[in-house]
Amino acid sequence: MAANVYEGMFILDSNRFSRDQETVSGQIPAMVQKLGGEMLVSRLWEERRLAYPIKGQRKGTYWLTYFRLDSSKLIELRRQCQITDDILRFLFLKEDPRIVDALVAHARSAPLSAAPTETPVAAEPAAAAREEGGEEPGTVDAVAVEGET
Repeated sequence: MAANVYEGMFILDSNRFSRDQETVSGQIPAMVQKLGGEMLVSRLWEERRLAYPIKGQRKGTYWLTYFRLDSSKLIELRRQCQITDDILRFLFLKEDPRIVDALVAHARSAPLSAAPTETPVAAEPAAAAREEGGEEPGTVDAVAVEGET
């Protein structure tokens, strides 16, 4: 199987993240690398109040990643995220190979989000594709939204 590039958005436990940022955020690249993947970008997106409590938490730390991983290993990564207590929720999107370089460059250079109304990275190319009548570049390959509500 070929390795695909995925965008991973994680909601981390803010209490644990504030106590030990390196350990909590370092778990994500470690999981990807353990499965033979390559982490392209791993960075803080923002911390904000959740719309509803998740596992008793009212605040979440959003962590954005782009990584290359064999598609057959995505199931194992999903399982590891489910059993990691520091991860409240997660979502994986397969990225179109034509826009990967632009997304990774933008994620590396983008400052931390100051306003909660900013447009997510993947929304801009998708909106442009819809206007042109084409396929959305950020098509969903495997979506995993996990956790207790």
